[in-house]
Amino acid sequence: MLTIYHVPGMRSVRPVWLCYELELEVDVELIDFSRSYRDSDAWRAISPAGKVPALVDGDLTMLESGAMVDYILERYGAGRLQPDLLYKDRAHYRQWCWFAEATLIRPLGLVRVLHTPREAASALIDEADRKLHEALALVEAALVDRDYLQHDFTAADIMMGYSIALVEQLLDGRYPNLTAYLGRLKSREAYQRVVRLSYA
Repeated sequence: MLTIYHVPGMRSVRPVWLCYELELEVDVELIDFSRSYRDSDAWRAISPAGKVPALVDGDLTMLESGAMVDYILERYGAGRLQPDLLYKDRAHYRQWCWFAEATLIRPLGLVRVLHTPREAASALIDEADRKLHEALALVEAALVDRDYLQHDFTAADIMMGYSIALVEQLLDGRYPNLTAYLGRLKSREAYQRVVRLSYA
């Protein structure tokens, strides 16, 4: 049975809502969202990044709500709640899924910081810095004994490579795997072609 670790109002709403729409059996585990619990060994054993949500399905454990939505639809959806493979419909479906997380969430976070009193904003900035380094550490660990995220190069490396390149100046001695990974990505011919693009 699917288990989703949930905090009301957080991104875990997405996969839980989907399961309910699909009328799937799902065990929704409400968790303590306090910093002490998210940093605990018990929670980190389920979610190494300390993030919510986490999904467990048999021997599979995942994080990232959008990836969970994709997984649940592919494994249990039987074609429901997603368009047919007609390229325009599927393309726009994917566009809006990505937009919700990649484009809309970022300014929401910035607005949150800007509308927070100065004393509290400092704490939010510290938390964002901590979360960034936790995320970098998670990718660092995923690259132990492998050149790419899935052993072979995939589009996931393109997605990740762009993000890692944006924070390259933060890749100090704590991140030797990430530094080497970014070097491998930058040495790829296709990456070099992108870098050479410029206005005429």
